[in-house]
Amino acid sequence: MQLFFEPVRDRKQAVSLVDQTVEAIELAIRQGLLRPGMPVPSIRQFAKSHGLSTFTVSAAYSRLVAGNLLTARPGSGYRVARTARNEAPVVAPASWVPPRIGASWLLADIFADHSIPIKSGCGWLPAEWLNEAGLQQSLKQVARTPVNQVAGYGHPYGYHPLREYIQLRLDQHGLPLSSDEILLTQGASQGLDIVIRTLLRPGDVIAVEQPCYANFLQLLRQAGLKVLSVPRDGNGLCLDTLDRLARQHNIKAMFVNTVLQNPTGTSLGMSNAFRLLQLAEQYDFRVIEDDVSRDLMPGLGPMLVALAGTGRVVYVSGFSKSIMPSMRVGYVVANATLLKEFAKTKMAMGLTSPEMMERMVHQVLSQGRHRAHLQRVQERLRQAHDELGLLMDKHGFEVLDRPQAGLFLWARPGGGQWREQGASRLAELALKDGIWLAPGSYFDPEQADTGWIRFNVAYSLHPALWRFMRKAGAAA
Repeated sequence: MQLFFEPVRDRKQAVSLVDQTVEAIELAIRQGLLRPGMPVPSIRQFAKSHGLSTFTVSAAYSRLVAGNLLTARPGSGYRVARTARNEAPVVAPASWVPPRIGASWLLADIFADHSIPIKSGCGWLPAEWLNEAGLQQSLKQVARTPVNQVAGYGHPYGYHPLREYIQLRLDQHGLPLSSDEILLTQGASQGLDIVIRTLLRPGDVIAVEQPCYANFLQLLRQAGLKVLSVPRDGNGLCLDTLDRLARQHNIKAMFVNTVLQNPTGTSLGMSNAFRLLQLAEQYDFRVIEDDVSRDLMPGLGPMLVALAGTGRVVYVSGFSKSIMPSMRVGYVVANATLLKEFAKTKMAMGLTSPEMMERMVHQVLSQGRHRAHLQRVQERLRQAHDELGLLMDKHGFEVLDRPQAGLFLWARPGGGQWREQGASRLAELALKDGIWLAPGSYFDPEQADTGWIRFNVAYSLHPALWRFMRKAGAAA
């Protein structure tokens, strides 16, 4: 077994073990000890020969895959990427022209742009973290479906067995439902769009979190709604602000991420959730609960629809975070009367949702492997949070909260660095180095740049990212 390095375990005198592993393999590639196409030891073998945990090696290999230095293929393990060269790794070719970042790029173009090596600002899990075996098995099962069972448009509410599965899962959270109170959609984003189109009209006043989900802000602008901001921090929503706004305006709805919020990663506490629902009752507005990240949370967190019921809360969720980003299956939960109206809007927008995709999601969920897969993902995310937190501390970043779960960490350079120039300027410079950052202005209803940045913990451990941060900090 080839020994790549001798780990230094004194945290005061060395970088993290993940960083050491990444740097050792990068060095072996530059020196020609590992050549393009060569296999590298399995995660278990590498961990055993170097006295490391498999989680440490797995995190290091994931970063090397993200940096295009290793490739991973089922059944053949990890290999040095064919594009890896025996010299200092180049993040982006000299002829590469970085895209112009902005709201339109974030909303659409980024999903087609595969030229950026380090995607610290993205909103999804790495491909190598997905349950590939389970997805392939599900695809095979769906492919065996007789054509006459899927030849039509499908039911307006969506594939019934999947709605039944969701019904049982929500019942475990204390929300008894019938399957006729669940509407399947093409992702949670379409679910939010359906809710907005059905319940609201141009000029209506709504409240949103500040910061909040960036693409959702585009929906609100297109709908012509008047948007009021309610600050959110590590303790939850500033409900005194919501109370004041509700006294001054006829708020129709409040949109909120309950747990593992995008972009801050924070979760509402139970007392914060209860008071939010009390204000909704007092001022008679609906709460629209966007809960797409709950499957990534290892513990418990408040679920507003379970606390208040479907008379006050409309619940929206989906499977892109926990199964696969391209698995565009979401759902809306509401009382039966309102759900009929949502179904009419859905049909007017684009008829039924794709039943083949819904069948595949149902197969993934019903195989019996998905819970174990989620536990592995949750553990990898927890470790990534630990590693990234150490890097943030080492580089003097201010971190809003440390959730130790979910995809996101909300932080900004400390010590006044970049406060005047802003995170948007930092993101422009990072993009020239092949690094995608997501500045806080994307997530602010007023597009204010306060220096905050959304970091996807699974993509933010690459040494090149932190080399850039040190260089940018020295120049600030």
